[in-house]
Amino acid sequence: MNTWHNLLDELNHTYHTGLTRPVSWRKQQLQQLRQFLVEQEAPLLEALRTDLGKHPSEARLTELQFLLTDIKHTLKHINRWAKPRKVGTPMLAWPAKSELVPEPLGTVLILGAWNYPVQLLLAPLIAAIAAGNCAIIKPSEHASEVATVIARHLPDYLDSSAFKIVTGDVQVSAELTQLPFDHIFYTGGENAARSILAAAAPNLTPVTLELGGKSPAVVMADCDLAVTARRIVWGKFLNAGQTCIAPDYLLVESSVQDQLINALKRAITEFYGDEPQHSDDYGRIIHSQHHQRLVGLLEGQTIAFGGDSSGKDNYLAPTLVTNVANDHPLMTDEIFGPILPIVPIDSANQAIEIINAKPKPLALYAFSKNQRTLSQFTRHIAAGNVCYNDTLMFMLNDEMPFGGVGRSGMGRYHGKFGFDTFSHLKPVMTRRFILDVALRYPPYSKLKDKLLSWFS
Repeated sequence: MNTWHNLLDELNHTYHTGLTRPVSWRKQQLQQLRQFLVEQEAPLLEALRTDLGKHPSEARLTELQFLLTDIKHTLKHINRWAKPRKVGTPMLAWPAKSELVPEPLGTVLILGAWNYPVQLLLAPLIAAIAAGNCAIIKPSEHASEVATVIARHLPDYLDSSAFKIVTGDVQVSAELTQLPFDHIFYTGGENAARSILAAAAPNLTPVTLELGGKSPAVVMADCDLAVTARRIVWGKFLNAGQTCIAPDYLLVESSVQDQLINALKRAITEFYGDEPQHSDDYGRIIHSQHHQRLVGLLEGQTIAFGGDSSGKDNYLAPTLVTNVANDHPLMTDEIFGPILPIVPIDSANQAIEIINAKPKPLALYAFSKNQRTLSQFTRHIAAGNVCYNDTLMFMLNDEMPFGGVGRSGMGRYHGKFGFDTFSHLKPVMTRRFILDVALRYPPYSKLKDKLLSWFS
């Protein structure tokens, strides 16, 4: 523990020297991070292949290119984000000006996740750097090859006096979260999030939690079923279903359930072939324990498609399940794997009732050509993020925040929203002397009394 205390003290000292304050320094660090992603692309792609079976094209799209786009957007806008933001001033305070001055929080801790081990570690770091913070970042121990590449190479690119990479198991994370950081940013599961909140509480450390939950997809009868099926298959089985915003279960109007299942089967075969186990485009489950958990969820279930697995390489086929009991773990717990329960509904109102009976989801998806139906979902369902007639695509918009609500998380980031998460918007009011002096003399003193009477 003393080692981590010393590390935090070192970063706090760096922060208090003012090193991280100039926007020019922040830009230089972001450019260095971009250089890391470009020059270390090959070892990162190989590590992602080893840890998760990710095809290079998928890894580039969802991990590296995502980050490069984020850096580009941040560099473009950071000057404006870092400027004081003018706000109005009440008449009683005239003459004065009021503004919000963004200042860094200080030294922050970023705990990455294993399912997107590059993106979910470095995207918060981009925001932390842009806001002018020092940081300790800890890659997930479950994606061990990625953690090794990052720990070995990233220090060659970033200022080592301001940024430290720490590796290790869950005990290391537990020890780090007990330290008095200025902010903790965690991406992962609900159980670990509770432990992090408990560890942060004695220091009153603010925490951002990016979690998950059971994100529903509602399919209404009036949608284009072929297009809907392809978009659901892409969003669900990307990264072998190990995506926090993947559709976790489908609610389908019963009149088109069979048609949709057939369309989903065709889309799975189109994407991954007749034998997904031999497809370069289909990933693997992160480790044997998670694989065993997922396989156990299928016991006794009605499998409409897929279901085959191999413990040798942690493979589980894209799987469709029907006739699932509402109290089965497939419908109560986040699946986080390539299993998709399909539940028939009679109406949008029934879908809303089913969704609202569960904790607030991280993402909500609905497919319909009827704008009134979609508006009904917007009005009546609380969710961290909403996307209609597609899945996952809202992640591509730098102008929209990402984050959960309720048990799916707290806080948000991406673009300016990440900058603000790692900043304190300090209110500053500056008054002038001239009016106060003038109001000491008649007839101005009468004006002062009148102004005060208006506000009393």
